[in-house]
Amino acid sequence: MRILRIVLFFTMFATIISCDQKQNSSKQEVQVKPNARNKITFDLQKIRERGKLIALTRFNANSYFLHRGEPMGFEYELLEQFAQYLDLPLEIKTPSNWQALFTALENGEGDIVAANLAITKSRAKKYLFADHYSTTRQVLVQRLPDNWQQMKHHEIERSMLRNQIDLIGKKIHVRKTSAYFTRLKNLSEEIGGDIKIIEVSEDLETEDLIRMVSEGDIEFTVADENIALINHTYLPNIDVKTSISLPQRLAWALRIDCKNLQNEINKWLSEIKAKDSQVFNIIYNKYYRNRRSIRNRLKSNYYVRTTGTLSPFDDEFRDAAEKIDWDWRMLAALSYQESEFNPKAKSWAGAVGLMQLMPKTARQFGANKITDPQQNLMAGVHYLAWLENYWKEIPDSTERQKFILASYNTGQGHIQDARRLAKKYGADPNIWDDNVANFILKKSKPKYFNDVVVEFGYCRGQEPFEYVQEILEKYQLYKQFVEEDVSEKG
Repeated sequence: MRILRIVLFFTMFATIISCDQKQNSSKQEVQVKPNARNKITFDLQKIRERGKLIALTRFNANSYFLHRGEPMGFEYELLEQFAQYLDLPLEIKTPSNWQALFTALENGEGDIVAANLAITKSRAKKYLFADHYSTTRQVLVQRLPDNWQQMKHHEIERSMLRNQIDLIGKKIHVRKTSAYFTRLKNLSEEIGGDIKIIEVSEDLETEDLIRMVSEGDIEFTVADENIALINHTYLPNIDVKTSISLPQRLAWALRIDCKNLQNEINKWLSEIKAKDSQVFNIIYNKYYRNRRSIRNRLKSNYYVRTTGTLSPFDDEFRDAAEKIDWDWRMLAALSYQESEFNPKAKSWAGAVGLMQLMPKTARQFGANKITDPQQNLMAGVHYLAWLENYWKEIPDSTERQKFILASYNTGQGHIQDARRLAKKYGADPNIWDDNVANFILKKSKPKYFNDVVVEFGYCRGQEPFEYVQEILEKYQLYKQFVEEDVSEKG
């Protein structure tokens, strides 16, 4: 019995300890889990401290695209206006798919999702929305009959699906994370029958699905009416008249804690939409009302999203870039910065052509006819090759390219002055960013352009500083939109 009591005592003791450990472990879990779920806190003040506004959007004909080498888009232009209002530079990020937009927002990789978003109850539970800037409704996108051009209006109408009840049993292709998916689920309940909702890749844009309807690959999709009408301007064989929703509000999404950013957006929106301001209406009309402009843009050979072509000179840029071992998109970015791909461009200083060469420089590097785009381009490339050799003392090739670009803009003498100043003041003369770039800026101040190490005097340093920055930014943009090698297309 004594032995039994001892065994029972130790068994009870072990059970108490075990329960206590489990309870402590449970408490620890309760303490850890909320920390794991903590949201990023990054409101307007921290955005200002970081020094830039980061927006998240998608490549499509509505939000953000590239035409003739220039970024465009309704959301993009609004974002630019808002960034100017905040007096902050704008950075655009385009996550790999639609779901990644919101993941990036939640992770603090961006401050705003600007992508023609409808405010829905489910989204409003997770995100903060600014005031809506527009309204739209969801419409069914369907294909007209093959011989629609020979048919009378009433005959076409009889062949179109106009009653939402007739959607029962029909296959409709949409992204699962889109507001269209939720609307179709609700509509199935409302009409008392199943709509066959086919989930498609989150990589696809609504305009991709509209094109698939036009080409007969799928029968139906759903789109916001504003997007559908844009696509209808150049896909005339689609019908977008059948509404499947009430009006919905479109707005920018923010993290739930960004009250100050929300207030600032709302204040700015109120200003640009005021009666005495035409800012919002001008941008809106450019992308949604001016049908001829929309059609010309989207059918253009230089609407990059569908053609992969930046300019009329892409092949020439590819061939020329090989001679200096550059990515052709960097050469294209430089040319756009100089002339916007206009071979007849002429600056106030007398620089001419695609590469904006001075006549003396053009002749020196082989261009007898400076207005000939091929000769102008090759002379510019020969000049870049000469600068490459001149700056061979810069060991890192990426850094060397920045020195070449700066020299192309303002001459290598001023850049050497900035290097000497950098060395004198303890900066790295072989690094551009935050080193030599800082001293090219300072060369507009007497203290620096009168320094004994300076040989070429005053320089309006803001120009080469921004020149390098803008070309590199445009190069990154071109890399996002366009393949490096034409053989990669398709």
